Amino acid sequence: MTYCVGMMLDRGLVLMSDTRTNSGVDNISTFRKMYHWEVPGERIITVMSAGNLATTQSVISQLEDRNKAPSERHNSLLEAPTMFRVASIVGNLLQDIISERASDNGQRAAGTFSASMIVAGQIKGMEPRLFLIYPEGNFIEASFDTPFFQIGETKYGRPILIRGYDRTMSFESAIKLLTVSFDSTLKANLSVGLPLDLLVIERDKFAPLHERRIDEADPYFRSVSTSWSEALRHALDGLPNYHLD
Repeated sequence: MTYCVGMMLDRGLVLMSDTRTNSGVDNISTFRKMYHWEVPGERIITVMSAGNLATTQSVISQLEDRNKAPSERHNSLLEAPTMFRVASIVGNLLQDIISERASDNGQRAAGTFSASMIVAGQIKGMEPRLFLIYPEGNFIEASFDTPFFQIGETKYGRPILIRGYDRTMSFESAIKLLTVSFDSTLKANLSVGLPLDLLVIERDKFAPLHERRIDEADPYFRSVSTSWSEALRHALDGLPNYHLD
């Protein structure tokens, strides 16, 4: 399992993912779940993945292969005219790979090879856009009503995002909110783990404004984690007491 969040702000996009992959408590590994490609001054595209590792790595490998020689390949993310087309390319590729693996292993295996993805980015002359891609290849786009997407182990960190999100918030506040969301998920589920990957994309810049890997020794993450736990305890103490009859 994993946990990834893509968030749309007025200023741009903020994305964070964990890196843990496990096949049981005795087989835990670290794999990158976030990838991005850019054409300086023209576009930046990010893909995050959750689900079957073989499936997601196959999708990323094929996207990488297409992007290395876009003039010689069809369906390169670096040549797609719109972000909608980018999402379509990733969705179709994901569906094809899952269908192929299910066909080779029997239709019942489709769920075994399932995966979902978040696609985010901006192409020059257009708005930043954020998409959630389902295993079937179809997708939905972020909007004012649904301004962020989660994939993987979503339930523990979602309440924090719902309560704290504001589309006008700064990048710094958004990173703090995501850090709390991930810290809560890490503490509740062993299938999500450090290090975390963070990427900030500012509107109309077409290059990462900020990119960082956050590990266990990261002072900011440790400070937020400790402060959040203390703040929760103080908030609980400050609530009205229940009186037994």
